[in-house]
Amino acid sequence: MGTPEFAIPSLKALVDNGHNIVGVVTPPDKPKGRGRKYIAPPVKTCALELGIPVYQPARVRSENFLNIFRQISPNMVVLVAFGQILPKEIIDAPKFGCLNVHPSLLPMYRGAAPINWPIINGDRKTGVTIMLMDEGVDSGDILLQEEADIDIDSTFDDLHEKLSSMGARLLIRTVNGVMSGTIAGIPQGDSLASFAPRLTRETGHINWDNEAETIINLIRGLSSHPGAYSFLGDKKLKIFYAVPGKECSSGEKAPGTPGRLMEAGLQVAARDKHIYIKDVQLEGKKRMFIEDFLRGYRLLPGDTLE
Repeated sequence: MGTPEFAIPSLKALVDNGHNIVGVVTPPDKPKGRGRKYIAPPVKTCALELGIPVYQPARVRSENFLNIFRQISPNMVVLVAFGQILPKEIIDAPKFGCLNVHPSLLPMYRGAAPINWPIINGDRKTGVTIMLMDEGVDSGDILLQEEADIDIDSTFDDLHEKLSSMGARLLIRTVNGVMSGTIAGIPQGDSLASFAPRLTRETGHINWDNEAETIINLIRGLSSHPGAYSFLGDKKLKIFYAVPGKECSSGEKAPGTPGRLMEAGLQVAARDKHIYIKDVQLEGKKRMFIEDFLRGYRLLPGDTLE
């Protein structure tokens, strides 16, 4: 059971290691773009290429899908970034349980956005947990975990790719260990739990009165999707990459004030330091390097990032 690109390495690893996948469950195709063309979830595309049956219930709790599940009667369910909470019947039915690949060191960062928030919060470590699912939200027993460093310039895209591959490798070890009886679950310590709530539009809105490190971490943690942003005039300006600069003198520039274009990027004042923004996308335009953007957009005296 899975939906986005993150789940594909795990599906391929199971197939490559000789496990018989009796079905892939993923959400229905959705209309996207101006033409509202229906687009399949990435996991569906992968499953069809591998010749695996695909099921696309709007709700796995529906009686129609539960009847299908009873007929399939799998020995194990593996869930990777699926996006629906499983009913008790599905959790309890498989002989070897329901395993979940979660990209954090549980019980830290339970919830919907566990890759984004460690970067946003300035953490230097994260990881992957394979857990045995229960009816809670990411609260099941831990089967295996592996740590991963968060490099100081890592973006969400970088960490997503790293944890996706790590999760697939760790999943195979876990599946084999559970089936052979050599791995048993360890309860999570709920008192140590932290949460990674769903990202909202406001999550990405940059407050230039914050410290430079806080702003840069937000940009990194949301790059490239959904993207941290500010407003330039009445248009949204997404910022995908930025680096810190020198400290601002007291009262030198109001936060959000652009300065000169330098080799490091466009200088913008934060509370304590300058930030150099390097990679942007103005609403209605393509993503581009800041030098290319400024060739077509003239900053005027008094312009600020709001």
